[in-house]
Amino acid sequence: MEKRRTHVLQWHPAFYADIQIELEAEAGLLIFENEHQLGTKPKEIDVLIVKKEQEVPVRKNIGRIFRKYNIVEYKSPTDYLSIDDFYKVYGYACFYKADTSREDSIKIQDITITFVCHRYPRSLIRHLKEERGYQITGVEDGIYYIIGDKIPIQMILTKELSEKHNLWLKSLTDDLEGADTVRRLIEQYGEHKENKLYKSVMNLIVRANQDKFKEVKTMCEALEELMKEEMEAKKAEGKMEGKTEGKAESVLDLLVDLGEVPEKLQAEIMGQKNPEILKQWIKYAARAETVEEFEQKIRKME
Repeated sequence: MEKRRTHVLQWHPAFYADIQIELEAEAGLLIFENEHQLGTKPKEIDVLIVKKEQEVPVRKNIGRIFRKYNIVEYKSPTDYLSIDDFYKVYGYACFYKADTSREDSIKIQDITITFVCHRYPRSLIRHLKEERGYQITGVEDGIYYIIGDKIPIQMILTKELSEKHNLWLKSLTDDLEGADTVRRLIEQYGEHKENKLYKSVMNLIVRANQDKFKEVKTMCEALEELMKEEMEAKKAEGKMEGKTEGKAESVLDLLVDLGEVPEKLQAEIMGQKNPEILKQWIKYAARAETVEEFEQKIRKME
């Protein structure tokens, strides 16, 4: 059986951690919800940020626009913010306002929308200016207010953000600018290495920019030391996964000799992580005369 292993960078979990880092000074005023579900169907807001005390302003630059309910749409460095993305999120904001048990319990003036993306979305900006009559105003590096709607809207371009004020959000990219940025990240990570939010973001940044970290050997060594415990844990986890994967493949190899193995059963076997269960399954597969007999035996174990 051919082994296929792909390593996909998970940008959204890191962004969810990252935006909490950006707003950590005022985290006590905010409630963060990851992939907030809209209704019963699979419609999700990337991040919903709820202010606990509406009258207390958020001082952090990316949160100054915030009101009570703040909807955030994030696009990874490899993705693009399109015209339809704008209307999708705007629609989500309207749905969120309406999806309540009491009429008008969420006021439209209490909602804001934030778009976070890496590249400047020229087609969208042109559309907003020409078709909707909005004005786009830069308030500081990388932060633009979209003016002309009842709902306050802002766009954050991570590539243009200031390292001084938004180091971690700016660095959530696969194209770090240089050694100075790597040094600042390592220094700040060293001060917060026990914080799981920083661990999540730093892990993604390092994986996405391996060449940049390797270029600066001393810094890379410092980072390895800082992340030593986590790396050792991941290494041990990888060894365990390798062992269980090998056992699962042994089960499938035995079953293939008996006949066609349904895809659902293949997925179940490869998804089993308990080495003791896999050990027993190997015995069942070796003694079974048909795939059906094997499946009957493992069902009795449940």
